[in-house]
Amino acid sequence: MALSTSPDTAFFESVEATDLVGLVEAQLTRAIVEGKLAPGSRIVEAEIARRMGVSRAPVREAARRLERQGVLVARPRHGFAVRSISAQEIDNLYEVRLSLELTAIELACRKADDAGLARVKALVDAMVRHAPTQPQHERIASDFELHTLICELSGNAHLHRIFLNTQTEMRMVMALIDAVYDDPATIAATHNPIVDALLRRDADAAKAAMRVHLEDAWTHVRALFVRKHGHVPAPATA
Repeated sequence: MALSTSPDTAFFESVEATDLVGLVEAQLTRAIVEGKLAPGSRIVEAEIARRMGVSRAPVREAARRLERQGVLVARPRHGFAVRSISAQEIDNLYEVRLSLELTAIELACRKADDAGLARVKALVDAMVRHAPTQPQHERIASDFELHTLICELSGNAHLHRIFLNTQTEMRMVMALIDAVYDDPATIAATHNPIVDALLRRDADAAKAAMRVHLEDAWTHVRALFVRKHGHVPAPATA
């Protein structure tokens, strides 16, 4: 059975710049994580190239990049399609994320400078302030901006790079769910214990707060996914 194309190809805008591949990749990524291109949707290179006002070559190369990130899959004689997500893959992603971020915040407690910690505090304050009125995709972007900054402040460039490579898949998972939480402001405020411990440079408290935060998110995301897609065994968490 042929895969249908997304009805949201009008989402793509014409681009004029030297880094065409990067710009096409960014627009494709945004379309995927915001749900404009649903799992299973075929990437129609000719149509996207026409919408963006570019040749098919940068679209194809951008698709290859996203395939390497695990966002797209190549189908013989059918080009690329947005990868489908399973409950097991959600578990795998959160297991990796939990491991990375517990290490990141422990390192950040030791290595982050005061200016970096001030950036973290400012981000959380802004998240709490804007959560009630922000669209979901903006709240998700703000959340990942904070967690990315903590990974950056770990001082471990390799860890930071690995975390960046998981972001698109994580945002894909979030895009599959209509509403993750009923009270966005309260959820934004759950970052406060993490930041408070980080500001005190208390690694044990920071790791404990991060674990609670991520395992709670994991539980909610997975439960909503299973509710929409059917029952599967629950993950084992420490």
